[in-house]
Amino acid sequence: MLEEKSSTNMYDRLLKLAASSVNEKELKRGESKFWEESYPQASMWKPCADKKSTKVVGAGKSRNSSGYIVVSANGGLNQQRVAVCNAVAVASLLNATLVIPKFLYSNVWNDPSQFGDIYQEDYFINTLENEVDIVKELPHDLKSVDFESIGSQVTDADLSKEATPDEYIKKILPLLLENRVVHFLGFGNRLGFDPLPVELQRLRCKCNFHALKFVPKIQQMGSILIKRIQKYDIAKSMLDKQLLGNFISDASPGKHHILDGTSRYLALHLRFEVDMVAYSMCEFGGGENERRELQAYREAHFPLLIERLTTSEHPSSAELRNLGRCPLTPEEAGLVLAALGFKSDTYIYLAGSEIYGGESRMHPFTSLYRNVVTKEDLLSASELAPFKNFSSQLAALDFIACATADVFAITDSGSQLSSLVYGYRTYYGGGHAPTLSPPKKRLAAILLHNHTIKWSTFEEKIRKMIQEGQRVRQRGFHRSVYRLPRCRGCMCKHQ
Repeated sequence: MLEEKSSTNMYDRLLKLAASSVNEKELKRGESKFWEESYPQASMWKPCADKKSTKVVGAGKSRNSSGYIVVSANGGLNQQRVAVCNAVAVASLLNATLVIPKFLYSNVWNDPSQFGDIYQEDYFINTLENEVDIVKELPHDLKSVDFESIGSQVTDADLSKEATPDEYIKKILPLLLENRVVHFLGFGNRLGFDPLPVELQRLRCKCNFHALKFVPKIQQMGSILIKRIQKYDIAKSMLDKQLLGNFISDASPGKHHILDGTSRYLALHLRFEVDMVAYSMCEFGGGENERRELQAYREAHFPLLIERLTTSEHPSSAELRNLGRCPLTPEEAGLVLAALGFKSDTYIYLAGSEIYGGESRMHPFTSLYRNVVTKEDLLSASELAPFKNFSSQLAALDFIACATADVFAITDSGSQLSSLVYGYRTYYGGGHAPTLSPPKKRLAAILLHNHTIKWSTFEEKIRKMIQEGQRVRQRGFHRSVYRLPRCRGCMCKHQ
C-alpha cells in the first residue's frame, strides 16, 4: 500500500495568490469567459459522417465478401473503441465481413466485459449495414479453425504501427482470400490516419460517433449520474441525447426542469495515477520518501524500464518537466483553472482512477475548489455494485460525465479517454462545448518563474495559452480523426 503523505505543494507562493484570486472572484458577479468557446467559428462545423457520399472510392459494401475478419482488441474501454472503428474501416477496405470484435482480458484492466456488455450490438450492426457486413459470430465451418496453424493469425508485430491501406492489401488480403478468415490479435493502432481514402475516414467517424451506443445499463446509470451533477433532468444538448438516449428527456416548452441548485459543471480528467507518475521518472516535490516509493513501484511493475535506466543515460526530472513530459499535478491543474477565472464554488466532476498520494496530494486543489465530486460520491454503493468489477463499464460512466460537461479540462493530451471525449464534444457540441487543454511544455516554462511572477501576468499567460489551443483548426496530416473530427468526410463546414 502506497504511503499517504502530508500535503505536498510545489508552488506555495502561487497557490496563495490563486486562493486570494478565486475567493475574490466569488464575491463578484462576473463569470469566467472560458465557460464558452473562445472562437465562434467552432459552431460552423456540423456532424456529417452518417451521410454516405454518392461517389465511393476505396470503400463500400459488395455482395461477394473476401472473407471474415476477427478482431481481439486489447487495452481498456477507449483503446478498444478505437480498435473497433479501425476494424470497421479495414473490413470495408478489404471488402470483408467483420465479426463483432472480442475484447481481450488484461491483468491491468481486470475486466472480462465483451462488446455486448458495453455497446448495443444490434444498433452497431444496423447503423453500418449499408457500409459493411457485420455478423455476431463466424459461420459454423470456421468456428473451430486454429487461426495460428493455418497462418491467419496477425499480431501487432506483423503490421506496421499506423499501417497504410497498401500494407493491408498486400499482406492481409491474400491471407483472407486463401483462408477465408483472418484474426487480428491485439490490433493496437494498426491503421494509420493518412494517407487514407475519404470514405474510409468517414466510416471511422460514423463508427465512433454514430454506431457505438452504450448499452441501456450504462445509459441509465449515466443519466442518473448526470442528473445528480447537473441538478437537471432534461437533455441540454445533442451530447446528452447521443450518450443517454431515452434515459434523458427532451426539453418541454414552458416547463422548468431544474431539480436543485446550479446546473453547470466542469469535468476534469486528472491523470495522476501511480503507474503514470512512476513511469514518468519525474519528481513531484515529495522528497526522498517519494523517490523511494516510486522507485520501489518501478522495480515491481516496470522491469524493462529499470533495465533501460541501468544501461543508458536519462534526463533529470527538471529536464523532463521542461520538455513537457511530466504529468500535471492536482496543484498545477488548480492553478490553471484559477488563472482562467473559475470561482472557488465551481462544481467539478473528477474523472479517472485513484490519485497518487490520495487526499493529501489533492489538498492544494481542494483548497482552491471545494465542490469536487467523483462518481463514487454521487452514486450509492448499490448503484455502483453492478459495475464494481468492470473497469471499462466504470470508464464509460466517466466518458459520459466528461463528454456532457459544460467545460472539459484535460491534463494529459495523450490519454485515450481525453482524446475521444475531446473529439466527441467537437463533433456533437455545436460549438458550445469548450475543452481546456494546457500544453505541458509551455505551462512548465511559465511555472519556472513561479517565485517571482505576478498573478496578473500568470493569468494573462495562461489565458493566452489556452485560447491559442482552442483555435478552430481542421485536422492536420497524420492526426487522429477520433480526437480532431473537423475534416472532410467527418464534419462539414457551414457558412
